[in-house]
Amino acid sequence: MAPRKNFRNQAKKEVKPAAVVNKNGVKAEATVAASGGGFSSTKIFTWFMVLALLGVWSSVAVVWFDLVDYDNVIERAKEFRFNFSEVLQGKLSAYDADGDGDFDVEDAKVLLGLKERPVSVLLREAKEESAVKEPDAVPTPPDDDVDGSQNTDVESEIQAAVPLPLISDGFIPEDENDAIDMKGELVEKAQPQQTVEESKQYNDQPGSLKTKETVQLRYNAEAESVPEPEADVESVLEPEADVEPEVESVPELEAEFVPELKENAEEQPKDKLKEKAKKKKPKLLNKFEKTIKTEIDAAEKLRKKGKVEEAVRAFETLVLQYPQSPRCRYGKALAEDGLAEKMLSNDMLQKAIGTYKEASELPNATPDLIKATLKKRAERQQFLGRMRGALATLEKLVQIFPEDVALKNDLGVAHLLIGDNKSAKRVYEEVLATAPSDGFAKVHYGFILKSENKIAESIPFLRDGLESGDPGTDDGRFYFHLGDALQRMGDDSAYKWYERGHQRGHFASVWQRSLYNVDGLKAQPWWMPKDTGYMDLVKTLERNWRIIRDEAQSVMDKTTGLFVPEEENLREKGEWGQFTLWQQGKKAGESCRSVPKTCGLLERFPEAIGCKRGQIKFSVMQPGTHVWPHTGPTNCRLRMHLGLVIPKTGCKIRCTNDTRAWEEGKVLIFDDSFEHEVWQDADSYRLIFIVDVWHPELTQYQRQTLSPI
Repeated sequence: MAPRKNFRNQAKKEVKPAAVVNKNGVKAEATVAASGGGFSSTKIFTWFMVLALLGVWSSVAVVWFDLVDYDNVIERAKEFRFNFSEVLQGKLSAYDADGDGDFDVEDAKVLLGLKERPVSVLLREAKEESAVKEPDAVPTPPDDDVDGSQNTDVESEIQAAVPLPLISDGFIPEDENDAIDMKGELVEKAQPQQTVEESKQYNDQPGSLKTKETVQLRYNAEAESVPEPEADVESVLEPEADVEPEVESVPELEAEFVPELKENAEEQPKDKLKEKAKKKKPKLLNKFEKTIKTEIDAAEKLRKKGKVEEAVRAFETLVLQYPQSPRCRYGKALAEDGLAEKMLSNDMLQKAIGTYKEASELPNATPDLIKATLKKRAERQQFLGRMRGALATLEKLVQIFPEDVALKNDLGVAHLLIGDNKSAKRVYEEVLATAPSDGFAKVHYGFILKSENKIAESIPFLRDGLESGDPGTDDGRFYFHLGDALQRMGDDSAYKWYERGHQRGHFASVWQRSLYNVDGLKAQPWWMPKDTGYMDLVKTLERNWRIIRDEAQSVMDKTTGLFVPEEENLREKGEWGQFTLWQQGKKAGESCRSVPKTCGLLERFPEAIGCKRGQIKFSVMQPGTHVWPHTGPTNCRLRMHLGLVIPKTGCKIRCTNDTRAWEEGKVLIFDDSFEHEVWQDADSYRLIFIVDVWHPELTQYQRQTLSPI
């Protein structure tokens, strides 16, 4: 059998010179060139074919076995602006990714994402970039630039740390003692049902949030919007655009109730704006740190660009090189803070809180850096719900900077957040003694006075504080309490402040003044049962009203202790008792054992017993009782009143300017986020059954994710 022919054998086979016939007709071997050998045209063609076919099969193998991720290569090439013309010209040093001066396998690994870029290279690039000036840029005086007074990035960190009390996502106590202490000291007892805030904190699973609910102060109240995932989308999407609530059938206020408003708080005098412009920039660098400012700026630039992982590594390198540098450690804390936000990690945020503390305690830290660092630390402690830790941090700040009024104001808020109204009051009295026109201190001091039921005394502080337009005063809680105080004093100018609060975006309308809202829900004071979608529940209540009444009357005796006096400071006069069966979507202790039939009727209605923002309770009101005009805490629920024992005359309820009366065995439905008021001027008690239900337009997702109230 003839041997198998292939290119490898052909290449190895010795080629014998062909015999030729000379002119004499004698065969002779072909002569070889004197140089010792040569290639015929046949040999050249053969080698060309060998190389060509090797190249073809190599390409086929690469593609067939997917040896190279071409998409990744192309993306990396785009990212680093890979210039193939330069590659062909041999100019590969421009793509030196690992800083060793040439382009090699290690550089290719970096370009393909198989290896991280060294910190030294990142710092070098950041320095080079920061060294490039814009053509029309005005040079900065060297002294100011060195000490940080012209460092706008650093200034923004100071400003970001200032508005301590108003953290939009709320605060979550992780310490049980904090949760207990916050249960009712700050809030005026008028509406404790408004004392819960939906709060969020990071958890340690990237891409997710952990939600905690806790009994909170109404001081923390703010509007909320709950996003719902669209169909076939697993992740939670961003909230939809705000939709102005539609208010139907709400009569307009008379003109005399809505006086012309003063100029907006934002329209501040020019002198104040000039004062702000003249504010000194913070000096964060000490004498030594001015010599390494270029390195600090390079790491800071990474953080400002959102490259937080690289920034953390860069600052860690600087901290190792300069362990006594407060500014390097502060930069590390800021980078860790940013990384915690990106990772949604409580552990990383706690690490940042510790690094802030380290930075503030290093020797040679400038006063401005100490202030910025401890403010940021307190803010993040509050975000995690570590209220007592934040209080201790702010107390330290006030000790170091006793003349700083803003820090004292923040300290007052910290006391309020743990329910220590007395200490907060003392702080604001000190502030007003030295800065009598401070609007922030005024509104908070007025808030505390009103919580002490010193209605008349609270009004001037709340009003003057709001009129000041100072930062931190434009808050729905202060408009709410000022208007409420004026109403209780019989002053119709209350509606001026409600209107102003509405114009400032704090209230859905002059009438609808709830503070925990979901945007876009249908808003009307009175509802027909058929419009709620809860007809089955309404019919069940009305068919069984006598059973419900009899069970309520069997436990009304004061000796049972089940009916407790209303403790929300809503009464002007009289007696008003309540017996709660469900609260915040959970049964209230063993209460259902006393009225098992009533509870049994409700068990199959999740819109009622699962309403985390409502209650189910009996309400008995004695003759001579008047309940002040007030609003509920949220627009997320509707309130049903089932008449059980209703006197012939003298009992009525007003919602907005529409007044109605109860009937035995009939259900009234209204939205208690609208202003309502109650009179009991009959000769005998009035007994009703109150059932709160979810607003019918809330989705199932929203009902599951909204926090309890």
